[in-house]
Amino acid sequence: MSLLVTGSMALDTITTPHGTREAILGGAASFFSVGASHFTDIRLVGVIGDDFPDEHVAMLRARGIDMEGLERRAGAKTFRWTGRYAGRMDVAETLDTQLNVLGEFKPTLPGSFRETPYAFLANGDPVTQAWVRDQLAADSFVLLDTMNFWIEGSRDALVEAIRTVDGVVMNEDESRALVGRDNLIAEIGRITELGVSTLVVKKGEHGSILMKDGELFALPAYPLASVFDPTGAGDTFASGFMGAVAESGDTSFRGLKRALAYGTVVASFTVEGFGLERLLAIDRAEIDQRLEAFLEFTSWE
Repeated sequence: MSLLVTGSMALDTITTPHGTREAILGGAASFFSVGASHFTDIRLVGVIGDDFPDEHVAMLRARGIDMEGLERRAGAKTFRWTGRYAGRMDVAETLDTQLNVLGEFKPTLPGSFRETPYAFLANGDPVTQAWVRDQLAADSFVLLDTMNFWIEGSRDALVEAIRTVDGVVMNEDESRALVGRDNLIAEIGRITELGVSTLVVKKGEHGSILMKDGELFALPAYPLASVFDPTGAGDTFASGFMGAVAESGDTSFRGLKRALAYGTVVASFTVEGFGLERLLAIDRAEIDQRLEAFLEFTSWE
């Protein structure tokens, strides 16, 4: 089943203890599209400037990603982000952000995209997220992502957007900022009061927790000896989660638990290289092999 993603396309410059990469392909929609393309057909909605390399567009098309929703604006520049990781590398230090074309991004979906049964609204302006949701079929299964910038600056709009979708993906700091609690379970309870029936909270190296209609399920992170670059890990976690849901068509609690495991595994590949390097090098068989190892790791029987 087709899966739509709308979000940023970027050129990232990243420094970690393992080195530096300049102007590499980044952005939530890029990471999500590549990760989810291992599971199902992807429809990408985004915006780029005329400085965006053609080779990146060709690579995405070669992976079967439908690019009809990609807008290239002549005379404009692509969203650019520069960041640095140090120490435990759990938080990026942002050195420079240039919104460029992303600052005015308010997409109109191609007609063929409007009946897409599954969709992920990557981190962005909640007004734009709600705008995109309104263009999709009423029975589409839609999740959105957010960040503290929108929670703190556009909370009312974010709450309205949340009420239009089927679920939310956020990290633990964001859940705390949204509802003002210091206990994760209490935070989840408060978030459900906003009308959220499905919630995924990412906890970084401590794993993730899923809530579906009041039922809870948790998984640890996949154990790794080293992390090269955490950029895009959250987006590829969502890509594995939503990719598995779209592939199976199963939005039951059992189906979402399976999807949570796939999200964990896909994110674990991402951090083993810079940007999309590792995700582009693997195939579905490697994902499934790591899933089996992860299930063995988490089983008590």
